[in-house]
Amino acid sequence: MGSLLYPTYPMERTTLTHIPTDPEQTPAATEPSASRDAQSIANDVVARVLARAGTARAEGTTVHSAHDGEQLDLVERAALRRVAGLSTELDDVTEVEYRQLRLEKVVLVGIFPGGEAAAREADVSLRELAALAETAGSQVLDGLLQKRAKPDPGTFLGSGKAAELAEIVAASGADTVVVDTELAPSQRRGLEDIVKVKVVDRTALILDIFAQHAKSREGKAQVELAQLEYLLPRLRGWGESMSRQAGGQVGGAGAGMGSRGPGETKIELDRRRIRNRMAKLRREIAAMAPARETKRHDRKRHAIPNVAIAGYTNAGKSSLLNALTGAGVLVENALFATLDPTVRRSRTEDGRVFTYADTVGFVRHLPHQLVEAFRSTLEEVGDAALLLHVVDASHPDPEGQIDAVREVLAEIPGMDDVPEVVVLNKADVADPTVVGRVQRRERRTAVVSAHSGEGIAELRALIADALPRPAVEIDIVVPYSRGDLVHRVHENGELVGEEHLPDGTRLRGRVDAALAAELEDVAL
Repeated sequence: MGSLLYPTYPMERTTLTHIPTDPEQTPAATEPSASRDAQSIANDVVARVLARAGTARAEGTTVHSAHDGEQLDLVERAALRRVAGLSTELDDVTEVEYRQLRLEKVVLVGIFPGGEAAAREADVSLRELAALAETAGSQVLDGLLQKRAKPDPGTFLGSGKAAELAEIVAASGADTVVVDTELAPSQRRGLEDIVKVKVVDRTALILDIFAQHAKSREGKAQVELAQLEYLLPRLRGWGESMSRQAGGQVGGAGAGMGSRGPGETKIELDRRRIRNRMAKLRREIAAMAPARETKRHDRKRHAIPNVAIAGYTNAGKSSLLNALTGAGVLVENALFATLDPTVRRSRTEDGRVFTYADTVGFVRHLPHQLVEAFRSTLEEVGDAALLLHVVDASHPDPEGQIDAVREVLAEIPGMDDVPEVVVLNKADVADPTVVGRVQRRERRTAVVSAHSGEGIAELRALIADALPRPAVEIDIVVPYSRGDLVHRVHENGELVGEEHLPDGTRLRGRVDAALAAELEDVAL
């Protein structure tokens, strides 16, 4: 599947200031100011980002293959999609239109420390932010990128640039500002006070997408827990109704007798309710864990190895799972289309049974609240016999994606012992030089296209070779009364020969130690 979120743009769009190199020219005539050069770099980045705005959620951008099945979940997901030109007022719309959500109009904001390398990183990050905003159901109208060594502690941008942002917001008619980092509560409040519209940071945007896409009971609980952890330090009181009522001798006029409150303000009450809700959600998630643990231990008991599919969001993990197994799980050209893990059973060419586990995608600066909330789900990766690390080979910065994923995986217990294969997906639309560069960087790779089927057979063979083989060799006769053990050898062992004798079934092959012990107990 092509990388529709990250198209390549011609160099003619570049508006970087050209600096002559003639030594006879005077410095005043040849060297532009540093601020002007940084501004031109920032303007160029924003222009490229805006040139691709609108593609992440555009109709027809999701291209399915025959492996993806009927994709009925897409109909449900599209039922409440945000649309342009609608209000949520009942007297403005029909009953059917009321079920759809108004398209938010956003302005993107970011900073970079200066220089070409930092500008390229800001370009990739801001494009990703635009795709996140569109996936959440927004229309990107404009952007602002500032050269700044570090964020302003009060308004993130500084008062002058924040005032410029307020003018851009007013001129474009935007109703939301999206900032490309996690804001401190004071920064968000300070920026909102200046721009006069809602300010959302990268973390809140990702949490919003997770809330839209979660389907399972556990997934919804995990997302709500992450949202509440993010919200708790960011509660904001408005006016005197949210402030602690004064008592005794105070400086304000009218205070004193008759103004003493019950002692707990509304904002304190909200905080207490949020903490109680978080405690309840943690108990619910903990209560759901044994079911997954039981399934995991059952697979271990029957020696069924697990192949975990992990990687950056929109790298094509679900498409790859469908290509390998025909599972028909939801595939959408959007970030974080898959939240609930999918486990599918498969079999190698020589008959060994194993499972694939498709996991939630990762992203740069993944909110730590989500990593904590989804830790129980991510532990599925730590117990895997093999990790397929799926990478979008057509992305402008595949190495950055790999590093971002490994940063999250490093927090999962047991990951150091799991062998990894870097699967370079979307090879049909990727630059061969980029693919070669990543192959030289990584120790073990596979080049595939889940859309066209290129390299899938080779990947299956690689998986079969990498999976652990049964350790104990057997040549044994099993009585016909224990057909269940014969069936388990077929399912979980590596059978070389089978012969039906008068007293029982002769089996030759390899099995795990636990099954070998059971076979020895009943052998003739």
